[in-house]
Amino acid sequence: MAEGDEERDRNPEDEFRDMLRELLSGSGGIDASKLADAAGLPSDPASLAAIFSQLQQAMQRSADEGIDWSLALRQAEQRASSGQRQLAPAESDRLDTAFDLAALWLDEVVDVSALPGTPELLTRRSWAAATMPIWSQLAEPVALSIADSLTRVMSEQAPEELRSMVQGASRMMRGIGGAMFAMQLGQVVGQLSTEVVSGGDVGIPLLEDGRAALLPQNVAEFGDGLDIPADQVELYLAVRELAHARLFRHARWLRLHLITAITAFARGIDVDVERLEELAEGFDPSNTDELRDAVANGALLRPKSAEQEAALARLETMLALVEGWVDVVTADATSRLPTSDAVAETIRRRRATGGPAESALATLVGLELRPRRLRDAAAMWRAVTDAVGVAARDALWAHPDLLPTAVDLDDPAPLAARLAAGGQAAGEADAEFDEALEALLRGDTPSADAGDEGEDGDGGDAPDATPDAETPGDRPS
Repeated sequence: MAEGDEERDRNPEDEFRDMLRELLSGSGGIDASKLADAAGLPSDPASLAAIFSQLQQAMQRSADEGIDWSLALRQAEQRASSGQRQLAPAESDRLDTAFDLAALWLDEVVDVSALPGTPELLTRRSWAAATMPIWSQLAEPVALSIADSLTRVMSEQAPEELRSMVQGASRMMRGIGGAMFAMQLGQVVGQLSTEVVSGGDVGIPLLEDGRAALLPQNVAEFGDGLDIPADQVELYLAVRELAHARLFRHARWLRLHLITAITAFARGIDVDVERLEELAEGFDPSNTDELRDAVANGALLRPKSAEQEAALARLETMLALVEGWVDVVTADATSRLPTSDAVAETIRRRRATGGPAESALATLVGLELRPRRLRDAAAMWRAVTDAVGVAARDALWAHPDLLPTAVDLDDPAPLAARLAAGGQAAGEADAEFDEALEALLRGDTPSADAGDEGEDGDGGDAPDATPDAETPGDRPS
């Protein structure tokens, strides 16, 4: 066969693979360190060699295999390990004691049961490894959208003589785009591991159900410069973490509800193809500042649609309800701690500003995880507690339909008055729901009189809890 025939018969995917291998080997006149820097990845020689090796492996993956999130885990662990120190025995003993006392104090102010396991003390690396499954689940819809858009734009922008080659290698390009995103996510999570102080610090349930943890190294750094005794800072943070973990174990539906809502929101995120085409047309491999800025500022993502804005508002309300409840019960549990107000104010300022890794995460996933209505939610929970007490307050977590709404955050007085006037408790709602469901399955039709009987209190405004929702007293500790 003639040489020209061999060139014509060659698989476009093989041609594109060879071209990428040339790029990833450092030849071709492109400064690989600048490309890595633009993508938010390490650009030192050792890291570059590892990154390119991982990308070459991604070239061999089938499109059906999806994104290799182990790349994110490796990047996160490597970043988290940098600067990590060992936990001193005295520090470990002090934090264990803080958790024990925090549990006792919480028992006095909540009607949710204790955790089944012992709280943990995690290193930065172990936190990154433990939370990566949730991060990858939240980020995957955005990663796939970006990878697909990059593939489409590169195919359309390629010169005529290369277009068939690029189109034939689209699956490979998609795999590389996904790999780049995974490594970028790993860098962000690794950096976040140096900033968070606990398992629930970000607000969403990153750890498994019933699992609570502090990061001692970050707790110590959090307390530096506060002029507050270290043991009081540790005790306050232990109370917060246990409150957060107990809530998610008490409200078994809450974890899946939040993660599903975030994932659904992320699926609606789309890439601004026009902006991506502009960058592709004018891309200069020797000057990657524009690309880096576009990635860092979220300029490659389209503005949120009206549906997304509505979904985001609902999600922010739920996050605010969680964090507001945690704030209120933590304040009550630590009322005897002399410096509790000072630590709480430090946490509020820290939450309001966020950190660089959190900002980067908002860019990657398209979601700001700090609720804007936290103060409103805390004020609402305080009003409910004052009106009906701890047990009735915590019973509202039995089912999502029983929870306060955004309207209640605007003005909690009507909610507090309605509950104080005899709103249904979760246990009563469960019993009535069971009876109504059993009658419906028998084919019985409720009489008009029976329908009137449930109108004595205003608690009927909220849908009843599901039969399997647990009330605080039903679950063993």
